[in-house]
Amino acid sequence: MRVSSASGTVPVPVTQEEPVPRSRRLRGGVCLAAAVALAATLGGTASAHDGISSDDGGIDNAGATHGHDVHGQHGGSEDHLPPSVENVELVSRLELRNVVPGKIADVGVHNGYAYLAAWGGETCEPNGVHVVDVRDPAAPREVAFVPSKEGSYPGEGVQALAVDTPKFTGDILVTNNEICRAGVGVGGLNIYNVTNPARPTPLAVGIGDENVPGQGKKAVNQIHSVFAWDAGANAYAVIVDNEEGKDVDILDITDPKKPRVIAEYDLDEQFPRIVQATPDNLVEVFHHDVIVKEINGRQVMLVSYWDGGYVQLDVTNPRAAFYLADTDFAAEDPELPGVAPEGNAHQAEFTADNAYVIAADEDFNPYGLVARNDTHGVEIPAGQGDGTTPLEPGQTITGQSKFVGRACNADPAVPAGDGTQVAVVERGLCTFTEKVANVIAAGGYSAVLIFNRVGSDACNQTLGMSVAGDIPTFGVAPRGAGFDLFDQPYDDAACLALPADSQQSGIPLGATGDTLTFSSFFDGWGYVHLYSNGGGKLAELDTYAVDQAHDPEFATGSGDLSVHEVAVSPTRADLAYISYYAAGLRVVSVEDGEIVEVGNYIDPEGNNFWGVQVFEVGGVEYVAASDRDHGLFIFRYTGP
Repeated sequence: MRVSSASGTVPVPVTQEEPVPRSRRLRGGVCLAAAVALAATLGGTASAHDGISSDDGGIDNAGATHGHDVHGQHGGSEDHLPPSVENVELVSRLELRNVVPGKIADVGVHNGYAYLAAWGGETCEPNGVHVVDVRDPAAPREVAFVPSKEGSYPGEGVQALAVDTPKFTGDILVTNNEICRAGVGVGGLNIYNVTNPARPTPLAVGIGDENVPGQGKKAVNQIHSVFAWDAGANAYAVIVDNEEGKDVDILDITDPKKPRVIAEYDLDEQFPRIVQATPDNLVEVFHHDVIVKEINGRQVMLVSYWDGGYVQLDVTNPRAAFYLADTDFAAEDPELPGVAPEGNAHQAEFTADNAYVIAADEDFNPYGLVARNDTHGVEIPAGQGDGTTPLEPGQTITGQSKFVGRACNADPAVPAGDGTQVAVVERGLCTFTEKVANVIAAGGYSAVLIFNRVGSDACNQTLGMSVAGDIPTFGVAPRGAGFDLFDQPYDDAACLALPADSQQSGIPLGATGDTLTFSSFFDGWGYVHLYSNGGGKLAELDTYAVDQAHDPEFATGSGDLSVHEVAVSPTRADLAYISYYAAGLRVVSVEDGEIVEVGNYIDPEGNNFWGVQVFEVGGVEYVAASDRDHGLFIFRYTGP
């Protein structure tokens, strides 16, 4: 969809003015001052990082799971889009070992071998990297498996490359580490020698930033992605630090056996021009993904910074990066005029000629949510629980709040509601699913709102929820917002200083409070942007989405219809390949500043594509796509 006033949408601002920096969200936390001013569409944001982050089912909103709707994407004739093939040849497919639905994540290809992440968001083992020989694209074969350290897993960050420095010459594989088993798993990056891909050997494991603010420990931070590059005499890697504001960390990997952090950047603090003052829902500002490309003799980093947009830095000297350019989101969503854009800058690449940036905004939730304290006239950041009864678009629930405690089996019984009230639950002690089950058993409630517990990782920070139950459930809201419902004083600094779960709210069981309203609206799935490359604010030229992604009829029942990644052709400046989860593989062409779909593939049994990577064998261009539920698909574009 072209962005123009003629189409009824709003032109993208390209001003060079620097807005006043706003309170930023640090790995899922947001200050209450920003939260209550939020035009809350947080039910449709998030979906960036992966996996449940706590034992009770909490999911970092800056890292909500990729796990929505992933099951049932293969087999049968329902629950996925109809098969489709246009200008795309399926060359081969390979089912990888030990694959369960949702297990396969990113893919990288180098020197005749594909590397596919075995993700830990579905099962915590076996995690690692599958190595597949693709020198004969028609007959790929798995030749090795690189296991992750117990309790850790890779996801977005899987890249192999050649390195030639005074300390090392050969091929290396870099991967990220996130944790699925607390106390066992490690963070940081891993580096493997894959000069012989069939026999990968570890060079460094679990290396990264060791500063975790407020947690009183020295441990390597979890990272969501990693990208490495050879800069001549030196080699470097940039990682996505999940655990602090300085989340763009650069390591010197010239000697891949001894990586060391040499620079850390908090982009919205150092370059406040990347933060938009409006629309005011763009508060999730953090590092998600990154590439580095040599352009005109400079090493240019392209950072996907979620609600901060897409940012370019000159990292020729990694210790002194400086700003080159960035993007702003339009005042209205170009694909759904009248709706605020969600941000969600997920992944991007330069076209082969560097004339354009093609960028993918990931969004797993096609519904926006407004949660409101009607009595005080403020919004409450609270998304919908992933396994509870969702609000239908246009549906509204209004009711008086009633405090029911922590609602755990070991706690006093949940008092019954009057049939219209909203049960307000304090996080802590037990799982969200157990809390919801006890509210349902008590009866008399139209919905559930859960607010956060005490602890340095909680208080006014917000979370998504992995939770099941036959009642609309919202949360995890800031603790201060929960206290505000019952006119209770709240001290965030004191809350953060307390050990987790060491103190309950003190709100009387059964107390009634302010009136709450929850309403839902359709705001579509994630889609693709085209920007004209240059300096300063980049002009947005066009957007692209599959037709079903902005049709409410496909909000459920057809899998995830969000874009995930884009990979550009290295030989054709006009061509790019897109992994679109359940909408399959899409091939697009850039024609006169517009994105035009020129090819597609959806398997008869459905697809669930995460990663996409272009490679060449014998002068022919192929595309590797990682199917989350199956393994590796290899394609060839056959169009003009």
